[in-house]
Formats: sequence, C-alpha cells, structure tokens
Amino acid sequence: MDKSWMHSDTRSKAYEFGVEAFLNFAVENLLTTTHIRCPCVKCVNLKVFGVGIIRDHVYFNGIDQSYKNWTFHGEPWEASTNASRNVEEDDGHSRYSFVSEEIDMDDNDFGDFGDFGSDPYEFANVIGDGDQPVYPGCRKYTKLSALVKLYNLKAKHGMSDVCFTELLILQGDLLPEGNTIPTSMYEAKKTLCALGLSYEKMHACPNDCILYRKEYEDSTNCPTCGISRWKQGKDSILKEGVPAKVVWYFPPIPRFKRMFQSHETAKSLTWHAARKSIDGQMSHPADSPSWKLLDDKWPEFGNEPRNLRLALSSDGFNPHSSK
Repeated sequence: MDKSWMHSDTRSKAYEFGVEAFLNFAVENLLTTTHIRCPCVKCVNLKVFGVGIIRDHVYFNGIDQSYKNWTFHGEPWEASTNASRNVEEDDGHSRYSFVSEEIDMDDNDFGDFGDFGSDPYEFANVIGDGDQPVYPGCRKYTKLSALVKLYNLKAKHGMSDVCFTELLILQGDLLPEGNTIPTSMYEAKKTLCALGLSYEKMHACPNDCILYRKEYEDSTNCPTCGISRWKQGKDSILKEGVPAKVVWYFPPIPRFKRMFQSHETAKSLTWHAARKSIDGQMSHPADSPSWKLLDDKWPEFGNEPRNLRLALSSDGFNPHSSK
C-alpha cells in the first residue's frame, strides 16, 4: 500500500483517504472492527479500540510515522520489509531514500542518551525554522518562536496533548494560507526534541520529600511523610494512577551535546584547555587556584578539554564531564 499519506498534513485529503484505506486494510485482515491496535502517536499500538475511536485518535494525535511496517494490522512481514526499503524507480535508476546517519561522537559517553540526535541534519533544519516566518509576510514571529510561545502556554496552563493538538489545528486554520504551524503534538515534540528540549516527567511527593523513582518507583505512599502518591478527588477518594504532583526533569546531557555541535560555541567552551596563561597572569578562571585544585583532585576530568564547570561551592564540588 501507498504509505506516503502518513507524512501529509492531517487536514489534507491525502491524509483523510489514507486513514480510511488503512482502517479498511486493518478490518479486512483482522476480521474485526472492535479490537484493533491504535497506531496514533499516543497509543503507539499498545492499546486496542474500535474503528471509530482509532479514526479520532489518528486525526487528533497524528499517526506514528515510525510505524512503517503494519505487522500489527495484518501486513505480512516479508511484504512490509520489502516496502520499507523505500526504493524508487526513476528513469531506470534505483534511488534509495536516506534514513539517518549517526553523529560522529562516542555515544557510550552519553549513557542513556546515546541515540539523541541520530539525524545530524535535523538540528540544522530546526535552526532554519528560526528564520522562516510563521506565515508569508509575518515579521513578528518565526515558525520556531511561534511554536515555543504556544508550548509555553501549554505548560503554563496544564493543557492536555489532545487539547494542544486541536489548538494547533485551529491556529493553522485561522492564519493565512501557507502558514508553517505544526498540525499535531507529535510534530511539535519532534521539533522541540531536535533542539534538545526533551524532558522526563516524574511523580513526586506533594511535600517534596521524594521522587517516585529507583527504589521508590512502585511505592504508593511517601516513606517520609506517609502521604499518598495519588491525587485526591473532591469526594476524598484517591484517584489511583493520577499523580498528586509531577516534576518535569530536563536532562542536561542532550543540551551539552547541542552546545558542542556548534563550532563557535565548542571553541568557547574548550578555550580554557587551548589558551591557558603562560605569563603567570590570571586572564581566565582556568588560571585560578580553585580551577587547578579540581584538575589535581580529578585528573581524568581535568584532562578532558570538554569538561564543563558550572559552579564551585565551599563544601566541595564533584564534577561531571560533558564528554
């Protein structure tokens, strides 16, 4: 089947026809209209619904564009594998579409964030969005600045993903033709993650005693104050599964990678290793006794030109390299 519609605007006819073709394909192969895996961005084939709900999800949330092999919906594995090769015939010559290329960095040094930025051109494309007007002739907002403003509103007012997607669709309809507003939460997240603005949500004790992670991941009550992890409704009944407090954690390592991806910024960040004073005068914090103390105490860290020193405290400092 033609799957190019998955990358089309959710408001377009191509997307509409593609969704209907997909649903018909699933029903014909699975022989059911009520127990089908939902391929939307939020469900990612983990939840089962009827055709009507799936149709709504795929329109509101967008379809998971990484779901190229429809094996959950009856597509034979062999056929889906052949289709995923993306071979196009043009004037008798085969063209293989480029998928991704790893950044030339040692990903092991970044722990769990090794797969961050797997497309080296994605970040450059996002930076280009910073120069692209949100609609032809607009001078106040670019595509990127408008998206950041909208996402700030989402975070400030606790807007759900579905509500935010509907807001984006409405904004796209209100703005002049040719506007570049994303049409789904999926597209917005993809852009922000390319900037290194990814985040993790963690459940927390309402009194800020602990985070429900590691040894407390499965706990339902705070071991310090005893308060329940779950939110209490107006009828004083606990809503199990709904956290009383959520903390947003912004991992620093992806941001460090972004900082070093720019040649100019990387040059400034490693200046302390390349331009140390040789005349005995202190012209940079690298020439100070505190800096040299850290180099002596943690030589492996000090010998790494890419080390970042964000703060020094009177009770000691345990540095972490940004390699």
